Formats: sequence, structure tokens, C-alpha cells
Amino acid sequence: MAMKKTDLEKNKALKLTQSMKQAHSERFGKGAGDVLDRREQRKLDQAKGLVPFACKLDGELVATLKERAASHPEGMNGLLDELLRQALAAN
Repeated sequence: MAMKKTDLEKNKALKLTQSMKQAHSERFGKGAGDVLDRREQRKLDQAKGLVPFACKLDGELVATLKERAASHPEGMNGLLDELLRQALAAN
């Protein structure tokens, strides 16, 4: 059974987009050899006992946290850990 011209064009487009996705991921993936993928990072975090925790904060507070985290040796995670432990110890 012969395919319609529109079906042929759809197949060409699918092949093209698939090849572009593969080429895109290969090109950017080559330089990131030392970066762990998400699964590996999640496993390492779980082994350390780390749990993801999301919340909504005021924009000004977030800006202040980002400024402080820039100079903190462990970044945002370390800063938030330190601040929360201090606040909980004060209670």
C-alpha cells in the first residue's frame, strides 16, 4: 500500500527531529565527563542521608540567600543547612 505524500513528509520530519536530538545530546554530553548524571547524584545524596526539600520563599530573602551562598564554601545547600541548624538550636 502506497503512503500518502503527507505521511511521507511526517516520517521525514520525525527522522530529522530524532537525529537532531541525538546529535544535540552527544555534542553537549562530551564535555561533561566529570559531571554525574541525576541518578548517580541522587544515589550519592541518599547515601549521605540527604532528602530533597522544596518550599516557597520571599524573593528578597532568596536574593539575600544567593548573595551569602556565593561566598559560602558549600554553596546554597551548606548555607541553608547551617542557618537552619542554628535557628533550631536557638529554640
